[in-house]
Amino acid sequence: MQEAMINKAKQLLADGTVSRVIGWKRGEFAYDITPAVFETAEELDKEFVYDDFTAANVSKYLVKESKKEGKILVFLKPCDTYSFNQLTKEHRVVRENVYIVGIPGGPKLDAEKIKAKGITGILSVKNENYTLKIDTVYGEEKMPFYEAVLDKCASCKSKKHVVYDELMGEEGDVLDSNRFDMVEKLENMAAQERYDFWREQLSKCIRCNACRNVCPACTCEKCVFDNPDSGVENKAPADSFEENMFHIIRAFHVAGRCTDCGECSRVCPQNIPLHLLNRKFIKDINSLYGEYQAGEDTTSRAPLNDYKQNDCEASVVHERGVE
Repeated sequence: MQEAMINKAKQLLADGTVSRVIGWKRGEFAYDITPAVFETAEELDKEFVYDDFTAANVSKYLVKESKKEGKILVFLKPCDTYSFNQLTKEHRVVRENVYIVGIPGGPKLDAEKIKAKGITGILSVKNENYTLKIDTVYGEEKMPFYEAVLDKCASCKSKKHVVYDELMGEEGDVLDSNRFDMVEKLENMAAQERYDFWREQLSKCIRCNACRNVCPACTCEKCVFDNPDSGVENKAPADSFEENMFHIIRAFHVAGRCTDCGECSRVCPQNIPLHLLNRKFIKDINSLYGEYQAGEDTTSRAPLNDYKQNDCEASVVHERGVE
C-alpha cells in the first residue's frame, strides 16, 4: 500500500492536481510515525511512510493547510473521513482545496502495548501473518498482532469512507461496533465506584494538552488555555476539583461534534481512557435524541443545536438523586 500511495501522490503532483501532500514520516523510532507535508517526489521517496503504526488522524492539520494556496492531497482512513466531514460542516476546512484519496484503515498498532510485554530497544516491527516479529537491540521477539492493537481500533465503528475523491482498495461497511460496552460497564457501577474509577484516571493528568491539540473537534482560533488574558493560560490542575473538571468540561465542549476517532486516548502519555467520556455523551445523545453519528454527512444538524418541540425535558435527561 505504501508504494501505491507514493506513486499516486507523485502522479497528482506531476499532473498539477495538487501542489503538496499531507501524510506521515518516521520519527526517532521505528514505531514513531508523525504527520508531515511533502512537496516533491524526492521527499515522498525519502520519507513518506504508511505502515501498521500510521494511526494519526491528519484531518485537523487541514484546518490550516486547506487555507494555503493550491490544493493539497490527503490520504484518509475511514475513521478519519468522519473527522474531515465534521470539519467541513463547521466550515473549518476549505473542501475544494483538498483532494481526498480514501485508503483502507486499521487495525493499527500501539507501541506501548509492545513495550508492556517487556520488549525494549525496538529497532523494527514486521507483521507476518498477524504475528509481530520485533527486531530489538537484544535480539528478535515475537507476539500476536492483535495483542498490540490500539484500543481505538479494537472497537472500530466503520470501515466505510464517508467522503473521498478517489478510493484505493475496496470499500468497507459500517460495523456493528462494541464501542459502548465499556461505557455500559461504567454505567452499571455504583456511583462511588464510578467516581473512584474516574478520580484514579483523571488524577494522572499532567495537563500536557496533547488530547486537546490532537482533537479534530478542538479547533478554536484562541483556546482559553492559550489566552494570557483568561487567567488559566498553561494552567496546571491546582486541586482535585480541577483535575476532575478539565476533561469533563472538554468532553462537554465537543459533545455532539466528537466523531469518536479516539485520538485523545491514543496520544495521552498517561494512558487515560479519555474517549470513554466522549462515548458516554455519544451514547446519551443517541438514547435521548435518536441515533446520530457526527461527521456522517456535511448537512445534518447535530441534536444539541437542533431544537425540536418533542425534545426530552431536562428532568428526563437527569433526575437528581438517582444514580
